[in-house]
Amino acid sequence: MKGKIIKGIAGFYYVNVEGSGVYECKAKGIFRNRQMKPLPGDDVLIDVLDETEKTGNITDICDRRTELIRPAVANADQAMIVFAAKEPEPNLNLLDRFLVLMQEQAVDTIICFNKKDQLPPEKMEALTAIYRDSGCTVLAVSAQNGEGKEELKKLLEGKTTVLAGPSGVGKSTIINLLYPEAEMQTGSISEKIKRGKHTTRHSELFYVSEGTYLFDTPGFGSLYLGEMEKEELKEYYPEFTERAEQCRFIGCLHDREPDCAVKEAVENGEISAQRYENYQLLLRELGNRKKY
Repeated sequence: MKGKIIKGIAGFYYVNVEGSGVYECKAKGIFRNRQMKPLPGDDVLIDVLDETEKTGNITDICDRRTELIRPAVANADQAMIVFAAKEPEPNLNLLDRFLVLMQEQAVDTIICFNKKDQLPPEKMEALTAIYRDSGCTVLAVSAQNGEGKEELKKLLEGKTTVLAGPSGVGKSTIINLLYPEAEMQTGSISEKIKRGKHTTRHSELFYVSEGTYLFDTPGFGSLYLGEMEKEELKEYYPEFTERAEQCRFIGCLHDREPDCAVKEAVENGEISAQRYENYQLLLRELGNRKKY
């Protein structure tokens, strides 16, 4: 029987089989020998041990289309990062960190600003304009009043999407707005594993409809850029790369070098000054880290 892992906790994996429900499974020791750990999002084969109790064993992991390291999920088609336009104020440095990580892992990303009803239209426009040339799809919604619901739903249909963002920005409200059945699924799984109060600490995959899944990942307040070299960072800013050939120096870091086309574009308002400022902060962080 074939299914998809929607959650893994303490050695148990919860596998959704379309038309049959969710099975609580253990992974056979063969995976430890292969040094391969099952991940949420994995398509797997299972042997059913008890149909009434919905228990089984995972016998094989199908080939992965993609594998994200941060967050650790398999077979994601895209990521959607959710920030509030206001309350809490968006931490754009944190947002840029996430975008760099997704660019590094070659994952298409949607930037979703929630609570647009709490910000004047001109300020909302200025906020979304910062990411106009970031290579991401950018949209503003209000989960509270349903504004932007249909546009968002079209972006998610037929895909497996990693949903991420800080706590308190309305991720759960968005999920329930788009897919009320997700809340029902959460309740049934929490009842099965008896650990509902801890579920937000784990990545969880919601089966929405055929071919459409949502990963809900724990809220985060910080992101570490791993072992990235500072010389790599500029490659993950699409609005920089198209101008890099015009810089005076090959390998220009777009920092303190003279005749830098990227810095000129910032001064001319062609590249967001906010994006560039965050780039400089991350560049300093990566440079300083290598000293210790």
